[in-house]
Amino acid sequence: MVPHSAVGKIEMIRMFLLFTLIFSEYNGVLQGVTSLGINYGQVANDLPSPEKVLDLLSSLRLNKARIYDTNPQVLTAFANSTIELVVTVENQMLPVLMDPQQAFQWVSTHIKPYFPATRITGIAVGNEIFTDDDTSLLGYLIPAILSIHSALVQLGLDSSIQVSTPNSLAVLEQSYPPSAGSFKSEVSAVMYQYLQFLSSTKAPFWINAYPYFAYKDDPSRIPLDYVLFNPNSGMVDPFTKLHYDNMLYAQVDSVIFAMARLGFNGIEVRVSETGWPSKGDTNEIGATIENAAAYNRNLLRRQFENEGTPLRPNMRLEVYLFALFNEDLKPGPTSERNYGIYRPDCTMAYNVGLTALSSSSSTSSSSISLTSSASATKAAKTEYQCLVYSMFVFLLTLQVLMRRAY
Repeated sequence: MVPHSAVGKIEMIRMFLLFTLIFSEYNGVLQGVTSLGINYGQVANDLPSPEKVLDLLSSLRLNKARIYDTNPQVLTAFANSTIELVVTVENQMLPVLMDPQQAFQWVSTHIKPYFPATRITGIAVGNEIFTDDDTSLLGYLIPAILSIHSALVQLGLDSSIQVSTPNSLAVLEQSYPPSAGSFKSEVSAVMYQYLQFLSSTKAPFWINAYPYFAYKDDPSRIPLDYVLFNPNSGMVDPFTKLHYDNMLYAQVDSVIFAMARLGFNGIEVRVSETGWPSKGDTNEIGATIENAAAYNRNLLRRQFENEGTPLRPNMRLEVYLFALFNEDLKPGPTSERNYGIYRPDCTMAYNVGLTALSSSSSTSSSSISLTSSASATKAAKTEYQCLVYSMFVFLLTLQVLMRRAY
């Protein structure tokens, strides 16, 4: 029989461990959003310098960004900062980088000189290659990925830099309901090779997911609140019985099911692009400032909570907003030039819960805060302080009781 004093000590130890877990949970919450990044496109003639962009990102407390090239000015400006950067190999470079020697030269020139001062964490090999109009690019993709990864291995960078490629949701043959997710048959062979690579290197599957497009194409059947993360009844997958209250999470889970159909279950899915245009042509239904603000504000709130999808609720979903700036030189419909949450002069295109409190006209002196979560953060800090005090009292009491036991 265990002595009564020993039982008491065991219970106190259990209480201590539970208290420690709660304490660490609060501490993690106060560290803020760790799963939110932003796309820093540069197809414009009026953007601020990379140094000013770094100031803006730092003031927003964003520590993840993605660029669509390996612009040396950006890589140099972001050195010795807290920003984790994903860089991109342009699509037209894939035929060249199939050659292992060319890939080694590319990594030696475009990556190695800047790392680790610039925190390059990922290389996106091309963009939406599986659904590109130039179907010949698909044949170059896997060889280019393998060559670039091999170069990273040779240079000792593979443990720090992941290699992947962003995909359009159009790579799916079916995406609704999520459990029916499957890849298009014409790309399944190359997709299988790609997933083998991701599985072996523990790299993520990147998806460019835009609920806006689904709504624009079928506004009479798709509820606006469902795509905007607004309160709504949502939908239940008839096979898994999982409930979805927004389309983005359903799109992500459909990709997870599509990978599972090819035999891959453990690969993380990250959203490399998602956003909503604040302006569009007359036929671009839903492209308004109000909808753009609602989508990004609601998504920001979800990211602040480090949520996962219904299929993977305990794995926080990493999301990169598209985009930081409106880009006036982008071709195509009006919406393409109006995805930015900021104008090129660093003023907000619309309010997504980020407020600039500037004491001067200088962008770099601006202080940015999450107004939508300011009161929650203040309350969390107060609760955290109370928790620290309670922890101290608890440990003191525990020490006294342990001494009495002896």
